[in-house]
Amino acid sequence: MARFVPLSQAVAENLGNGDSVAFEGFTHLIPTAAAHEAIRQGFRDLTLIRMTPDVVYDQMIGMGLARKLIFSYAGNPGVGLLRRLRDAVENGFPHKLEIEEHSHAAMANAYEAGAAGLPCAIFRGYRGAELARVNPNIKFIECPFTGESLAAVPALRPDVVFIHAQKADRKGNVLVEGIVGIQKEAVLAAKRAVVTVEEVVDDFSDLHPNLTILPHWTVTDIAVVPGGAHPSYTHGYYARDNAEYLKWDKIAADRDLFRDWMQKNVLDATPEDFVDRVEKLRDAG
Repeated sequence: MARFVPLSQAVAENLGNGDSVAFEGFTHLIPTAAAHEAIRQGFRDLTLIRMTPDVVYDQMIGMGLARKLIFSYAGNPGVGLLRRLRDAVENGFPHKLEIEEHSHAAMANAYEAGAAGLPCAIFRGYRGAELARVNPNIKFIECPFTGESLAAVPALRPDVVFIHAQKADRKGNVLVEGIVGIQKEAVLAAKRAVVTVEEVVDDFSDLHPNLTILPHWTVTDIAVVPGGAHPSYTHGYYARDNAEYLKWDKIAADRDLFRDWMQKNVLDATPEDFVDRVEKLRDAG
């Protein structure tokens, strides 16, 4: 059964230096508060995994947590570049970053393969694309039944996955509504899974049985962090904070401005400060 613990404890007891880790969220339900706690605790040499890494991965890379990034599409959605990521790749600042780029289809299939306990994912993909020229983990195999050429990539089996969700019940089952992305498969593929939630309810007896529910035995720890996905959105609770994404482009463009912002809003803050800041931003908006 999943434990209910403070966010700082969940991060400290599930994430370690050198781990492979995914803070998953596909535009929706991005676990920002959990990523900020990882930054505060100063982990190093992480392999970061994510479909569509955006602002929170820009922050983690800029603060020197990452050794490698396995990803599909990296950018500040609706705005442009991830400037800290680009600085790391092009200039080795704050240090060199190894990258392994895939398509969305490859990442989704690799998570599904990991969830199924398979060594690799096999799918129709990369036809006419050139990523295989720069990514040695993209292979092609011949189907033994049809002779068709199919793409193959290693399964993704992170040491730990962090996601954000709407609700958990008191038994530790987790409800995810709206755009689910690849969160469910990522949790099932991981050795350990930590979920931040908006609230805890008694049970899910009044909900439709086909809603996405992660049973308690798939989750290691749960932390209650209202607003924990900000500036992304949580369906049914708050909207996406587009202004924060626009602000980030200017902040990330300057190394000193970036460091000052991170010091004030992450390093010198606490999970409780994060919740308070989100509430103030939402009230002001």
